[in-house]
Amino acid sequence: MYSFNYQRATSVEQARERLQEQPGARLLAGGQSLVASMKLRLTDPAELVDLGGIASLAGIRVEGRTVTIGAMTRHAEVAASAELQRALPSLAALAGGIADRMVRNMGTLGGSVANNDPAADYPSAVLALDATVITDRRRIVADAFFLGMFQTALEADELITAIEFKVPRRAAYVKYRHPASRYAIVGVYVADFGSGVRVAVTGAGPGVFRIPEMERALGGKFAPESVAGIQIPSEGLNADIHAGAEYRAEMVTVMATRAVERVLSEPASW
Repeated sequence: MYSFNYQRATSVEQARERLQEQPGARLLAGGQSLVASMKLRLTDPAELVDLGGIASLAGIRVEGRTVTIGAMTRHAEVAASAELQRALPSLAALAGGIADRMVRNMGTLGGSVANNDPAADYPSAVLALDATVITDRRRIVADAFFLGMFQTALEADELITAIEFKVPRRAAYVKYRHPASRYAIVGVYVADFGSGVRVAVTGAGPGVFRIPEMERALGGKFAPESVAGIQIPSEGLNADIHAGAEYRAEMVTVMATRAVERVLSEPASW
């Protein structure tokens, strides 16, 4: 690990000032990806600005059909929230399936979304639930936020303060996970809003993406058979020692079908 300066911010304003004053600074949220990268000397930040001391960045608020979660809210807190389990159980279940207990107790919603790992779970929820990413200066809709592998619409000195999720009529997230890391080899989040359906896929490609063909099919008839015959192209999908591109393409259809089945097995929220 290279040497670096450490600053513990006590306010969003102070964190922003450090980013502006020190161009090589990086924000430290849960640190589950950044610190590991630093240990391998793949990342060399001049300064770490720790957000852990900013109480206003954590918490869960449910208001009608909107759920707002602070950026520094831990995965374990999202999974354990009784209020969230009632309002948006699919998101609570997603959080409970992230990595292991240690990661869930350290990792944060904002850190995961800002990092935009192509195999992370939260980006699929942000996209499927038509969420809005709230930063210290603006609101960014989900469809405009994720730009590619580890790339987002965030500016270098911009930080996520909260994420606002829309509550669907019914939803479910299903993933084929890596047996060790529990990262999604392929994960599919299906959300039915009554007026339309959103289907978001993580793990399969270089970034999270939607499948309009499946969304249209489910909008016409919300049933497993509506997506069971839809195959997505394998071109451009991830291929590694865990799964080839063709296999991932097949698994997108399998996971989407299972997600719809899970949605239908549980009561609608409204």
